[in-house]
Amino acid sequence: MDKYALHPNPLVRFLKKEPRDFTQEDLIRYISEEGIRMVNFRYAAADGRLKALNFIINDLDYLRTILTYGERVDGSSLFPYIQAGSSDLYVVPRYRTAFRNPFSEIPTLDILCGYYDKEGNPLASAPDQALRRAHAAFKELTGMEFHAMGELEYYVVSEAEELYVTPNQRGYHESGPFCKWGEMRREAMKAIAEAGGKIKYGHSEVGNFVVDGMMYEQNEIEFLPVDVEEAADQLLIAKWILREIAYQYGVQLTFAPKITEGKAGSGLHVHTKVVKEGENMYLRDGKLTDVAKTVIAGILDAAPSLTAFGNTNPTSYLRLVPHQEAPTNICWGDRNRSVLVRVPLGWTTGAAAMIHDANPQDQSPVEEPRDKQTVEFRCPDGSADIYLLLAGLVTAARHGFEMENPVAYAEERYVGVNIFEEQHKAVAERLDHLPDSCAASADALERQRAIYEVKEIFGAALIDGWIRSLRAFGDSSLREELKSDPDKIKSLVERYINVG
Repeated sequence: MDKYALHPNPLVRFLKKEPRDFTQEDLIRYISEEGIRMVNFRYAAADGRLKALNFIINDLDYLRTILTYGERVDGSSLFPYIQAGSSDLYVVPRYRTAFRNPFSEIPTLDILCGYYDKEGNPLASAPDQALRRAHAAFKELTGMEFHAMGELEYYVVSEAEELYVTPNQRGYHESGPFCKWGEMRREAMKAIAEAGGKIKYGHSEVGNFVVDGMMYEQNEIEFLPVDVEEAADQLLIAKWILREIAYQYGVQLTFAPKITEGKAGSGLHVHTKVVKEGENMYLRDGKLTDVAKTVIAGILDAAPSLTAFGNTNPTSYLRLVPHQEAPTNICWGDRNRSVLVRVPLGWTTGAAAMIHDANPQDQSPVEEPRDKQTVEFRCPDGSADIYLLLAGLVTAARHGFEMENPVAYAEERYVGVNIFEEQHKAVAERLDHLPDSCAASADALERQRAIYEVKEIFGAALIDGWIRSLRAFGDSSLREELKSDPDKIKSLVERYINVG
């Protein structure tokens, strides 16, 4: 059987090769033989959303020209820190990101682009280039690759229905007819997979409630671990696809971190994996390795400033409060959803026993899986700049390998209990805390900027600009000002409803 016969991406099925191997000639052949009439260049701006530049295909020479040289754009309209007097940038297509546009009536191929300056060098201040540099520096130091995948949570907002109402905050893994937007989620999953996203699964999440005749239903799409640069691309494409489909359905879809007080917020949990020669380096003989603990140490140490990239507006810090499934303390643990870094179940033992018990008629030999163990970072949310968040995570992991005694550092911050229970109060009191506002996050980034400026992974201008943008919110006392004031919270949420 053709190994690509079941692949959801039509380009992969047609070309019979992985996207990382796509060439210009491959794209031209697909465009020519599949009747493609337009090409869209896509690129993320400072607001975290994909922009679009549309090309009609005039002839083969013109197609080769745009695929070879890219095009010019106004950088000052895309990034606030680029001056209008020197704003011309190039956007150059990255062939491996090409996908068939699932919405255009005109057959169209979309391609993500990278930013380049007037000399033709990667734009130092561009978030996608920061991620590229971060991963290169990590591989250079460790000899390993960094893989990641996101859990993309979102709310669908629609008019409330009277039939098959799910109890408040009890929507976890609900199915129809109690889950009202499962079909839209499945439609999005199909489109994301066809656009190159490697999806693990989708499901309804715990959050559901009704306010003023409007129903809020939380869903999630989770991805598979892939090369960290590919992971960023597919999350951006997925957010765009979800919004496009929601618009077609006539409903609001939001990745906002917090909708209202007392209800589940939406996170963007990121699972990580470190790979060498195709092998997961987090697990040996069923136990977490020193490599995993070193990565955890780096992430924990850099955690206060990582919020600058993963929690980027005031509503982020309405989610990061105690006694919810969002972290506030800088610690890690196994399976514990109150910690910042979680080591989830990884099928380290018993896989064969489980499948044989469930299927006694089939006792075929089963190998214990070794590649499923991940380490999860739980504080980011939908406001994150995805490229900078993942660049920060990779840089924090690299930082772990340069720390003194990182394994001991990690082990000192391990917790095996629910730190919000009264009997474990002493454990919570010895832990450091995440920032409680954009202002505090900016201060943390200022203190820890040296971690990110190593090897100029994050340029000084980028760090300075990010600190300024966070401080501009002036939210250092916002939590106290909003306390038990649902109208003010609603106004704030509405301001940032289309975040990221």
